[in-house]
Amino acid sequence: MTPERPIVYREAQPADKEQIDAIDDSFTTDTVYEVVAGDEGFALRSAFVDPPLVKTFPDDEDGEDGEDGEDGEDDGVADGVHVEVAVDDGTVCGFVAVGIEEWHRRLVIQQIAVASTHRGHGVGAALMQRACAYGSRLGARTAWLETTNVNVPAIRAYRRMGFSFCGLDTTLYRGTSSEGETALFMSKELGEGG
Repeated sequence: MTPERPIVYREAQPADKEQIDAIDDSFTTDTVYEVVAGDEGFALRSAFVDPPLVKTFPDDEDGEDGEDGEDGEDDGVADGVHVEVAVDDGTVCGFVAVGIEEWHRRLVIQQIAVASTHRGHGVGAALMQRACAYGSRLGARTAWLETTNVNVPAIRAYRRMGFSFCGLDTTLYRGTSSEGETALFMSKELGEGG
């Protein structure tokens, strides 16, 4: 990632599948969000964890953190899935997979992942901007995603991208390797250009 060699953003091609599948979406965090129930509803409370939590998503369960794919389809060839990639010197270093729910005109961010070597450099934000622009072009009014309460790095990034919390599900991950975690839903309104 140098000025002489900028990252190229484009729609994914079938030949990108192997590189997309190879992106490691694991993360480490020393903070998680705890869901606290009260008389008036739910609140999130930041909690320090020591030692830091290392989260790795199994291949068949990608779909829990917004940097995920609820159906495991992350290669851009599934019907109804649109995939954008970030390419650095010929190598895919990030991608976003989205779909449109037409009945309520919502863009669903199914998966977004950036290689660890490229995190913190705006690649995820650029991919999200492209995804939201795609949704806007197709008439989507909102963008929506699901992430786990332990993925604080992604939650912070989504908030910087304009997403806010809109709901949660304490049961979504039952029977999975993420049991005990809470699904957090985030959304943002889309305007012209995303």
